[in-house]
Amino acid sequence: MLPGCDVIDVQAEPGPGPVRLFLGRGVDPEAVAAVPGLAPRRVLVLGGSLVITSEWDGQGAMPLPLRGRAERLEPARPEPEILAGRDVLLATRNGESADLVADWLAYHAARHDIGGAVILDRLRPGEARLDLAGAPCPVIVVTSPVPLGHDEPSERGPHLAPEAPGRGRLPPGPHDPWTARLGQLCVLEALRWRFLSRARGVAWIDVSDLLAPEAAPFARLAQAASGVVPLEGRRIYPWRVRRGAPPALGDHVCAPFEPVTPNRRWAAAPARLPEEAPFRMVRVGHVTPDGPAVPFLRAMAARHGEAGDAPLAPRAALRVEDDLLALARDGFGHDPVLPPRTEAEAFAPRLPAALPGRTAIVTCMRNEGPFILDWLAHHRAIGVDDVLVYTNDCTDGTDALLDLLQSHGIVQHRANPFRGTGLKPQHAALAAAEEEAVIARAGWVICMDVDEFLNIHVGQGTLPDLYAAVGDANLISATWRLFGNADLSRFEDVPVPARFDACAPRMIRKPHQAWGFKTLARNLGIFRKLGVHRPKGLNPEMWDRVVWVNGSGQPMPREMLRSGWRSTVETVGYDLVTLNHYAVRDAESFLVKRDRGRVNHVDRDQGLGYWFRMNNNAERDGSLQERMPCLMAERDALMALPGVAAQHAACVAAHRAKIAELRERPDYAALYEALISERMRRLSRMHEVFGANVFLAGPDTVPDEVAFGDHPEGFFFTVGEVDETAH
Repeated sequence: MLPGCDVIDVQAEPGPGPVRLFLGRGVDPEAVAAVPGLAPRRVLVLGGSLVITSEWDGQGAMPLPLRGRAERLEPARPEPEILAGRDVLLATRNGESADLVADWLAYHAARHDIGGAVILDRLRPGEARLDLAGAPCPVIVVTSPVPLGHDEPSERGPHLAPEAPGRGRLPPGPHDPWTARLGQLCVLEALRWRFLSRARGVAWIDVSDLLAPEAAPFARLAQAASGVVPLEGRRIYPWRVRRGAPPALGDHVCAPFEPVTPNRRWAAAPARLPEEAPFRMVRVGHVTPDGPAVPFLRAMAARHGEAGDAPLAPRAALRVEDDLLALARDGFGHDPVLPPRTEAEAFAPRLPAALPGRTAIVTCMRNEGPFILDWLAHHRAIGVDDVLVYTNDCTDGTDALLDLLQSHGIVQHRANPFRGTGLKPQHAALAAAEEEAVIARAGWVICMDVDEFLNIHVGQGTLPDLYAAVGDANLISATWRLFGNADLSRFEDVPVPARFDACAPRMIRKPHQAWGFKTLARNLGIFRKLGVHRPKGLNPEMWDRVVWVNGSGQPMPREMLRSGWRSTVETVGYDLVTLNHYAVRDAESFLVKRDRGRVNHVDRDQGLGYWFRMNNNAERDGSLQERMPCLMAERDALMALPGVAAQHAACVAAHRAKIAELRERPDYAALYEALISERMRRLSRMHEVFGANVFLAGPDTVPDEVAFGDHPEGFFFTVGEVDETAH
C-alpha cells in the first residue's frame, strides 16, 4: 500500500513486455503518464478503480506510471498454467465457515465436474486464513493486504438482504471496508489475468452460491458464440438454523413463493474474450451474453452469517421446496430444520365455494348510528349470517343500538380493546375477533366497514350465487368502486345506496385508494390472522392450497399472496362482485365523519384532501338501487324489533345535532362551504384527467383554469413530486 494509492496487484512476465497494474479507487485517470522505461497504452476505469496496461522494458523495479510519484513496484508473474484448460469457479468468501466452503467445493466437483476454483477470501485483520487441505480440485485462495470493499457496513449483516423485514430500519453497524460490498472492482480483472486467462470456462459466483443441480453453464459456454452466458440467482433460506451452529448450505430448503428480482452473475470463456472486455460484477463488459440465463441458488443465511436473530425474509413468505429438501439431504447429507406441520395443513382441503357455511363480517364503528340498520339490512338480505361489531368512544347512540340488536340475536357487539395495546383500533379489533366463536365457526369471513356494501352481479345478487360462480375459490377479492356524494349536501335518513349512485369509472387506477379491495376468505386455517383488506400470515406449507380470485372470478397472481391489498389493471374485475364504497356520503355527514376520526389511520385527518380523493361523481351506477326492495324488507323487519326503531331515531337525532353543532364552528363551516362549492363539484368529475401526485398534493394544486376550463379529449394534468400528502 502506497500513500494515497492502493496497489491491488501488478503483473508481468520476466523481461520486456506488457505489464498490468491494478490500482484502487481514488486515483485520477488523468494522472496516468509515461515514465522512463514504461509506456501506458490503455487505462480502464472499473467503478473508480484502474487497470493500467503498459509496455515495460523490464529493467529493474517497475516505475509507477503516475505523475509526481517516484515509487517502484515488483511485479508478480501470472500463473495461468495452474488452471489452464479447466472449468473453474471464481468466487468470494466473506465470513462463511471453512466447512461450508469444503461442502461447496465438493458439491460442484461432484455435480458440475469443476476442475478448480479461485477464491477471494475477504478477511478482516486477524481472521484465520482458509485451509482447504484435501480439496477435490486445485484451489487458489487469494487474500488482500488492503480492504477491497466500499466504506460502508459489512455485507455479512442483514441490512443488505433484499427480503429482510423492515431492513430499512435495521441498524447497519459500523463501517467495515474489509467486508463491505466489493468496491475495488479491478480485483476481478487482477484475478482474471493472474490465474484465469487460460481456463476453459469461469463461472463467477460466491461460496454462498450453488450452481443449480440441473444447470450446465460450462456446456452452454462451449456453444456460446459470445463466450459469455448469463447466470441468474434465486435466493433460498433456511426455515431455521440450529442454535449454536453456523449456517450450512444444507439448511437452505425454503424459497419465497412470490417472484422476486433475481441476482445476476455470469460465466465466461476467457480465451475467447477480447482484452478490452473486463470482468464486472454482473456482466462482462462490451459483450452481449448468449441467453437464456443459467440458474444458481443463493444461500442467504450463509451469505449474511452475522445477521444474528434478525430474519432475512418473512417466514410467512417462505415455503419448503421439495427439490431444495432433496438437495439438502442427498447433496449435502444434511438434516435441515423444517417448519412444524400445522393442524390446518392436515385437513385444509379444496372445497367448492358454495359448500354450506356461515358468512361472517367483522367491522369497527364509531358514531355510525344512523347508517347501521341499512347496512345490516342489505348484507342480511344477500346472505350474511353473522356480524361482529367493535366500537369505541361512541356518543351518538351507536352502542345502545348495537346492544339492542345483540339482545335480538342480530349482531355480536364488543368494546374495542385497543387501549393499552399500542394497536390502532381496527387492528386491535381484528386480533380480538380471532378468539371469538362467531368467527371460529364461520365458513367465510370478511373485514369491512359500514360505508362498504357488497354488490353481487350474478344470479339474484346473493352470496350463495357468488360462491356458486367461483368454483373452489377460497379467497374472493371485491374491488372498491368509489361512490361520491352525488352533489347532495344535506343529511337525510334514507338508505345510503338509495341516495348515492354517482361513482368512479370502472377502469380508474387513481387515486391510489381507488382500487383497494376487501376479501371474502374461506375459514380453512390457510392464513393465521385476519387483515383489513385480506387475511394475513400465510402458512407457508399451504400456499399451494390458496385459490384466490378477483371480482370477476379470475385467478389472482402469486405475488399478491404476501401483502397485496389493491387491484391493478391486470387484476381488477367487477363482473361478479363489486364493493361499493360510500366513503363521503353527503357533505353534512362528512363533517361528522371528520370530527369522529378514522378507525385505522387514526393519525390522519379527513379534510378537503380526503374528500377530493374519495368523492368521485363521474358516472352513474344504480345496480344496488334495483335491489332496494330486499333491503327495505329486511330493514322493516329490524325496525319492528322492540326498541330498535326508537333507538335508530335517537341516533338520527344525535347525528343531526352534531351536524348543527359543527356547522356553527367557523372551521367546519368553512370546510362545508368548500365541500359544496362549484369547484369541488367539478373536480369530482375530473379524476380521470389527474396524475397520481395531484391526489397527494390536494385540490388546491389544481389551477382554476383546469378546474373550470373546457378540455379536449385526452387532456391530462399533474404536478411534481409531493413531500407530504394533503389530508
